[in-house]
Amino acid sequence: MSKLNTIAVIVAAGRGSRAGAGGPKQYRLLSGRAVIARTAEAFLGHPDIDGVRVIIHRDDRAEYDAAMGQLLKHKKLLDPVTGGAERQDSVRLGLESIAENHPSRVLIHDAARPFIDEKTITRVINALDTADGAIAALPVHDTIKREGADRKIAATVPREALWRAQTPQGFHFDKILAAHREAEGKTLTDDAAVAEAAGLSVALVPGSPDNMKLTQAEDFGMAETLLGRKDNQMEYRTGHGFDVHAFEDGNAVILCGVEIPHGKKLKGHSDADVGMHALTDAILGAIGEGDIGDHFPPSDPKWKGAPSHVFLEKARDLVRRQKGKIVHCDVTLICEAPKIGPHRDRMRANLALILDIDERRVSVKATTTEELGFTGRREGIAAMATATVALPVSE
Repeated sequence: MSKLNTIAVIVAAGRGSRAGAGGPKQYRLLSGRAVIARTAEAFLGHPDIDGVRVIIHRDDRAEYDAAMGQLLKHKKLLDPVTGGAERQDSVRLGLESIAENHPSRVLIHDAARPFIDEKTITRVINALDTADGAIAALPVHDTIKREGADRKIAATVPREALWRAQTPQGFHFDKILAAHREAEGKTLTDDAAVAEAAGLSVALVPGSPDNMKLTQAEDFGMAETLLGRKDNQMEYRTGHGFDVHAFEDGNAVILCGVEIPHGKKLKGHSDADVGMHALTDAILGAIGEGDIGDHFPPSDPKWKGAPSHVFLEKARDLVRRQKGKIVHCDVTLICEAPKIGPHRDRMRANLALILDIDERRVSVKATTTEELGFTGRREGIAAMATATVALPVSE
């Protein structure tokens, strides 16, 4: 098993009963995307994280796969493992599961904190240069009261040295694994407490007020509001794509990833999926990353016969690298034949899966040129595409 220097363990085995109806909170949707997917993506996209392991409930594998979508193909994502009865048990089992990877450092994070940001993760990692552990935390600004009998105030607690613990909590792997093994059977509230009980030094680093934990039902409303505020810090760009492929002898065409029986096939260096090619160019155009030929030159034999989802996945990943998101895409296929209508829903579902967006954000439609031009003469198929992408506003 290859060594991964820094691994993030995401704890997602809880039932989340305090969050009300709707199933485990880590699989609920925030603006059309599962909480667990948002959380995992933050760590998968961090340059200093070499692997991500998610700890799930034994009954949740199907929900996990559905929620993660295309992230399941991410090279940093390790297969999930089953957790235990309590969070502390789940963390210990997660740590045991990555021992074979021999990491130097591990970050432990709650799946229900989907707004963790890159800077906070970096601060926790960097603090491990001078401490056994480090946690993201916020200083307490509210006045703290200790409750006495009959819900009367017994005392006011000095707040000057108080911090609110968040996750991620990072540690040198061997030390926290040994601490968790030693703490088995005890009840401790977080991993820093496990480390403290073992005599480890744990540093405090500034967290983020946005790094909220979804606990109560009303937290989801607050989270949607936070997402709306974050969206207001984004700028929206539109890209256009156009592609054409001629017919040649064959028995099927591939359009938007769907193979359709036909008396011809499309001619091209790759699989000639004209719909995906146009959409790839639209996304690349929206983020200023050239066109499909810049990234996948047709002169390169490596791409001969390649499935076009590879090109679309590359465009998707470039959007993620810029901390952006694909908001909507629209593909128009121009041909006299084959008929697109019977296959349109499969095309939409396929594109949505690849782009990891809600199917309602994908449109596929078809038109003809009334038997005019090369498409009217049934010499080939053309496609137009438009993509809307949200990117962080440049400072």
